[in-house]
Amino acid sequence: MFAFPEQFTNIAKTNIESQLAVSSAFTTKAVEALEQVMDLNINAGKALIEDLTASTRQLLSAKDPQEVGSLLAAQAQPAAAKAIAYGRHLAGIATSAQAELTRTAEEQFAETGRKLSALVEDVTKNAPAGSENVVALVKTAIGNANASYEQFSKTTKQAAEVLEANINSAVNQFSQAAEKTAGAARARK
Repeated sequence: MFAFPEQFTNIAKTNIESQLAVSSAFTTKAVEALEQVMDLNINAGKALIEDLTASTRQLLSAKDPQEVGSLLAAQAQPAAAKAIAYGRHLAGIATSAQAELTRTAEEQFAETGRKLSALVEDVTKNAPAGSENVVALVKTAIGNANASYEQFSKTTKQAAEVLEANINSAVNQFSQAAEKTAGAARARK
């Protein structure tokens, strides 16, 4: 008896299992990254409240406007440094998450490709005479899907690299602006 429909059912099942595995892995990685961002924001919020409380107390104890100006200038540098550290940490989380998602996708797609190739080889061995065109069509479709994935993977990596470069550039520009501001504040003293 010929098991051609059963083999295509196995291919479909493998494909669905693979998609489920990729979705599950992506969801897990995304939730982990979200947890890290939430922890970062909670800690930054707590630190901000503490800093604002201390700064407000200092400003309220100032004796004259000149002392207020000095206190504000002194507080600019640490605030800028904390904002830069926050940006870098956030960029690190995003970069790490992107790398994990890319690695997970590559592993899952490679595994799916191996399983699909094995199933197609099995189908090819058991295919009835005269079905060579169908087998060739299936192999071509799989080859095209793999080529599309490769192109998608390259494009995604390039986009991630551009995003990372833009984030680093923005953080560096902010760092430079903060240094100039802090330098100007020190010069006024």
